[in-house]
Amino acid sequence: MTHEFKHIVETSIYAKQNGLKSVLATVVALDGSSYRKPGVRMLILENDKMIGAVSGGCVEKDILRQSQSVFQTGQSKMMTYDGRYRLGCEGVLYILIELFQPSNNCITAFNTCLEKRASFYIQSNYRKEEGVFKGLGSTIQFKNTSFQLSQFLKEETNLSLFSEHLPPCFKLMIFGAEHDAVQLCLLASYNGWEVTIISGPLESKTIENFPGATAFYSVSPDTLELNSIDEETAIVVMSHNFANDLKYLLELKDTKPAYLGLLGPSKRREKLLSQFIEYCPDVEDSFIENIYGPAGLNIGAETPQEIAISIISEILSVVRQQAPMSLKEKRSGIHSRTTTN
Repeated sequence: MTHEFKHIVETSIYAKQNGLKSVLATVVALDGSSYRKPGVRMLILENDKMIGAVSGGCVEKDILRQSQSVFQTGQSKMMTYDGRYRLGCEGVLYILIELFQPSNNCITAFNTCLEKRASFYIQSNYRKEEGVFKGLGSTIQFKNTSFQLSQFLKEETNLSLFSEHLPPCFKLMIFGAEHDAVQLCLLASYNGWEVTIISGPLESKTIENFPGATAFYSVSPDTLELNSIDEETAIVVMSHNFANDLKYLLELKDTKPAYLGLLGPSKRREKLLSQFIEYCPDVEDSFIENIYGPAGLNIGAETPQEIAISIISEILSVVRQQAPMSLKEKRSGIHSRTTTN
C-alpha cells in the first residue's frame, strides 16, 4: 500500500543520513494462499532494524539473515518460502531482496507525486527460483519518468515482471471537532490514512487535539477547499450541528468521494437530506444514493471508540466493494472477494 511504501522511503532517508544502508524485501509472487499478498514490502537497515512485514512473522528473521549478503555484495537475490511445510500458510512466497537506493531525484519525484495525489507504479524483475540472478531489481514509474531503486539493476529478458499500481494515499476528511472525531481520527491514522480535520471558525481546538491528524482547518463551510477530494478520499460529516452539517453537504454536492457518511440517527438524516434537496433540487441522484447515514456498520457500537471502529469498517467495505459478513459464514477463502452490487 502507498502509505507503507511512503514509510519505507522516509525510513531509508533517515538511515542514509545516519550512514546506514537499506535493503528492500518484496513479495513478488505467491502460489496458493498466505497471510499477506504480492506487493507487501519490508525494509531492513544495516543495524538489523526492520520496518514493515511480508508475512505474519514467520519469515522476517530469515529474511534479515539472508539480507546480510545483499548488504555486503550489493547483489539482489530471490528467496522462496514454502508455507505448506514451514509456515502453515498453505502457500509459496517468492521474495525479492535488493539494496534500496533511491536517488535524490527519485525521492523528489516521489514526494511531488504524493503532494499532487497522483498514482505510480513499482515494477520488479524476478524469478521463481532461489539464488542470485542478473537483472533482479525494481523500478518506480511516475507519469513521465522512472527510476531504478537499486544501482545494480541491469536489463535481463529471462525474468518475470511483477507490476503494482499504487494510488494516492487514502485520505479521510472529518467535518467536526468533537470527542468522537478524535477517536475516528486516531483509528484512521492507525490504518495509515491521511486525516484532515475541518472545524468551525469559532472552535478553540488545534491539530494538537487530534493525534494522528495530518491537517487541520478552522474555517466556515463556504470557504472550504475541496479540490483535493478524489476517489481515494472518504468524508464523514459529524459536527453535531444541524445547520453546519447542511452547509457542509451543500458545499460537497459536486464532489465524488469514495465514501460520504453522516453521523446521527435516521430521522436526522431524512430531515437533513430533505432540506438539502430543497436547496439543490437538481442535484445528481448518485450523490444522494452514495450518502451513508447513519454512518457505520451495525455492530452494536456505543462508545466513541466503538463508533469509530464501526465507521472505519463501513468505509473499508464500501471502498473495497465487500459485503460485510462474519468470516465464519464465508464459504470461499478469507481474501476472496464477496462483492456488493
